[in-house]
Amino acid sequence: MLGDLTADSKPSLVRKARLRYEEVRKTDFLLLPERVVKLNPTGAAILRLCDGTRTVREITKALEAQYGQAELEQEVLEFLRTVADQGWIE
Repeated sequence: MLGDLTADSKPSLVRKARLRYEEVRKTDFLLLPERVVKLNPTGAAILRLCDGTRTVREITKALEAQYGQAELEQEVLEFLRTVADQGWIE
């Protein structure tokens, strides 16, 4: 699926990945085996919606509503393809 990510794909975090919000730093982190990734708010919002039940299209619509912007699908797809290449989602 990694190379074939489309608007109809249903991405999810890999099993060993966990999203955590650190209250003291007001920052989201992605915890992976042997790696911790500091996320920006937009990246964290996208990854939070990657639960394997929503399509990329549905994730995009939710983000468009949340941020009051239209036509984010290409940007969301690019981000998800990048993190898929990093092994964060499947």
